[in-house]
Amino acid sequence: MCKHHKLPKFPHHPDMHSLELKMDRRHFLTKTAMGMGSLALGSLFGAENLLAQPRRFDPGNGGLPGLPHHAAKAKRIIYLFQSGGPSQLDLYDYKPKLADMHGEDLPPSVRGEQRLTGMSANQAIFPVTQSAFSFQQYGKCRAWVSELMPHTAQVVDELCFIKSMVTEQINHDPAITFMQSGHQLAGRPSIGAWLSYGLGSENKNLPAFVVMVSKNAVLDQPLYARLWGNGFLPSQHQGVQFRSGKDPVLYLSNPENYEGKDRREMMDHLKALNEVQQDLYGDPEIAARIAQYEMAFRMQTSVPEISDLSDEPDHIFELYGEESRDPGTYAANCLMARRLIEKDVKFVQLYHQGWDQHGNLPGSIRNQCQKTDQATAALIKDLKQRGLLEDTLVVWGGEFGRTVYSQGTLTKDNYGRDHHPRCFTMWMAGAGVKPGFSYGETDELGYNVVKDPVHIHDFHATLMHLFGVDHEQLIFKHQGRRYRLTDVHGHVVRELLA
Repeated sequence: MCKHHKLPKFPHHPDMHSLELKMDRRHFLTKTAMGMGSLALGSLFGAENLLAQPRRFDPGNGGLPGLPHHAAKAKRIIYLFQSGGPSQLDLYDYKPKLADMHGEDLPPSVRGEQRLTGMSANQAIFPVTQSAFSFQQYGKCRAWVSELMPHTAQVVDELCFIKSMVTEQINHDPAITFMQSGHQLAGRPSIGAWLSYGLGSENKNLPAFVVMVSKNAVLDQPLYARLWGNGFLPSQHQGVQFRSGKDPVLYLSNPENYEGKDRREMMDHLKALNEVQQDLYGDPEIAARIAQYEMAFRMQTSVPEISDLSDEPDHIFELYGEESRDPGTYAANCLMARRLIEKDVKFVQLYHQGWDQHGNLPGSIRNQCQKTDQATAALIKDLKQRGLLEDTLVVWGGEFGRTVYSQGTLTKDNYGRDHHPRCFTMWMAGAGVKPGFSYGETDELGYNVVKDPVHIHDFHATLMHLFGVDHEQLIFKHQGRRYRLTDVHGHVVRELLA
């Protein structure tokens, strides 16, 4: 648009005339009595005590007033989500009793009335299956780790294991959705969106919430963008996916022969048009749209700069592994995550698929660990040597665990494991959690939690607490109901806190 042209005048909305109602004094007082009473009450107690604090439009994305609720231990988080459900029994939850009962039918007294998936429900027997891999204790904390994770074994004194995670979802889509948003049905905001909404970002040139999905992974279960979506929160809080290749963020680059000056002029006119619409309709999504366009403009410079790994020395690539030189791999994404949090990106989410091992588990899980173990451990080491681990939280885990029995036929050198929501293992490291610590216990077969269960809502409440957020107080009103990440559940597991 030429700068000499004036902005068009927007006509009144056609429904506006219908709002000009004529009513007598009695009708007016009858219809507004409750509203006037609420205003009077608000003047006595303060409106801020009656209503949840509204999300103000902040071009700098500075978060909500009044947050954090208390001193935060964590400033940033890197969430290494292992999609598909890693087998805790082959990685971290060592159960020698499985060897004693290998091949025997799982006792009904152990299984109880837990529901099974349709993939193994019709099996005649449920043969107990020992891990094909050896375990050893490592570090000062003497944590048990499988031979599959030799690099992670070197950093166990930095890790806080939770071996008693519990979920209610037995199938992938609702289980992943539950872990990422606090509810099994799609439509709720993701963890990153909640943190972006409440706390904002320290960096005005990059999104508060960045997502990366490993390329060349085993695509056993689909991942949907709604897993890092904003749900009913303003749309600038959704995760921004970074990809490998020429354009790390889609539709960010200027068209050929289009200069930055032209883009800035277009952005100024577009902002003016959106502000006219905002004044006319008062739709908060218009404010979100303005913020997103401005962020995209700033990202045209910041994203190419941060995604260029050429300034990383060789010893860093050697630390993360050879695949870290290949953009889009899990190893390269771990390195990119470190670069992003160095720039104060609040939430970096990595998704790595391929852990859904119903059959051929020994070979499949070995391949997965070879792709992820070194880079995961390297990230912990790299953050620590840079002084970043003390205020950066790292989380590793999937959506559920795997069964102690074999799905399908158990052979001498092969087996599979079905989904198991009753107990699974995750770990955290860094900001505010106990290093070299293991919490919760499962029974001698690894089928049920026998001590200190941690529900997903509890995990979310604890995560929010580390960021200085009271999970019961960060609330958003939507369609007449007040929502939060933990729904109406959850408590902070203080035993995990340093």
